Amino acid sequence: MEHNFNRFELQPFLIQALMEQNIDLPTEIQERLIPAIKNGLDVIGQSQTGTGKTYAFMIPAVHRINPDRKETQAVITAPTRELATQLYDELTKLTRFSEKAISSQLVTGGTDRQRMIEKLKHKPHIIVGTPGRIADMIDEKALDVYHVDMLVVDEADQMLDMGFLEDVDRAASKMKKEVQMMVFSATIPEKLKPFLRKYMKNPRQVEVQPENVSPKQIEHWLVPDRDKDRKQLLIPVLKKLNPFLAVIFTNTKETADEVFEALQAAGLNADVLHGGVSPRQRKKVMKRLQDAEVQYLVATDLVARGIDVKGISHIINYELPKELEYYVHRVGRTARAGWDGIAVTFIGREDQLPVSKLEKQGIKFVYKELKKDEWVDLEKRKRPQPKKETGEAARAVAKPKKVKPGYKKKARFKQEKEERRKRRIERNNKK
Repeated sequence: MEHNFNRFELQPFLIQALMEQNIDLPTEIQERLIPAIKNGLDVIGQSQTGTGKTYAFMIPAVHRINPDRKETQAVITAPTRELATQLYDELTKLTRFSEKAISSQLVTGGTDRQRMIEKLKHKPHIIVGTPGRIADMIDEKALDVYHVDMLVVDEADQMLDMGFLEDVDRAASKMKKEVQMMVFSATIPEKLKPFLRKYMKNPRQVEVQPENVSPKQIEHWLVPDRDKDRKQLLIPVLKKLNPFLAVIFTNTKETADEVFEALQAAGLNADVLHGGVSPRQRKKVMKRLQDAEVQYLVATDLVARGIDVKGISHIINYELPKELEYYVHRVGRTARAGWDGIAVTFIGREDQLPVSKLEKQGIKFVYKELKKDEWVDLEKRKRPQPKKETGEAARAVAKPKKVKPGYKKKARFKQEKEERRKRRIERNNKK
């Protein structure tokens, strides 16, 4: 039976690599973008995690590599070392059956600089890495990108948020004007558009929306904190859930460290991952995750986008993300490849408004509470209510006192009466 990717007229080794991974049907974004990228067009792919966007750009990019050219022909950038490493691993899967070797190199921070410079002397066909280190290697003249045909910017909105777009700009400015640019992003913020206009020529733009905001296989639980310390609430919840692998999301590195310490103190098999963790330790954590040696990972939103770790059965939102779109990215780490998943979110009184916004996006929450080591559904009347303002905040929004009709007329009459009384007293004093 003919393989479904054959209609794209790809090189045979790519079909063999896809068959090896049991991938036979292109996703919507692959269907719509592979022909355009293969034909050299600039593209903008807007889609959420889990839509197959990685292979949407990687398959046609690898197809276009000429192994006989001893030059770097494609550069793929990602905002984090972990995501760059994941992209590099996917790339090696696609190129392994090529008759003529297609060389590639991972270029990220946290690795020996001199050793990397030595590796780049061989001019790999494809570079995958973080924008800062790639730009540094270009400045060092260790990496020649003038002959690059293709530049991929993955997770562009996150690049913007993390301040890495300037490094992408530094790298892109050293490439030829005809470079084909592929930008992939969950959202296209207004601040990203000047960069797109600067480098892209009539790009083919494709937006792929999943049928559901989050996969149907995910259950979304809300657990009220009842104004208690959430660390004390978290431990019994985790023990009751007993997940295969749970990722516990916090909004800051400091909170992540506090939660990690609490889990360790409770004797739970936990690890932590955030921007403050050293590069060497981050690699160790990712290796432990891939080898299923960790049951609980405490993390910031660093891992919410793009990182694909198998076996995540539960997502715990220790706190709602400050930017609500990250809720979808976080919970998208579970219920992958046909598996079910549970997303548990701790909420306080102040979280009712963001919860309502998520419900309007189509997410169906159930309120749960752990009572006597059993999960119970919360009746509506027992759910947390928005916190009432007190003190100065309450006075600032206090309603004006009700006044009786005609108060202005009565006040004016009273004032005139008082003025007449004063004039009468003055006249009597003069007599």
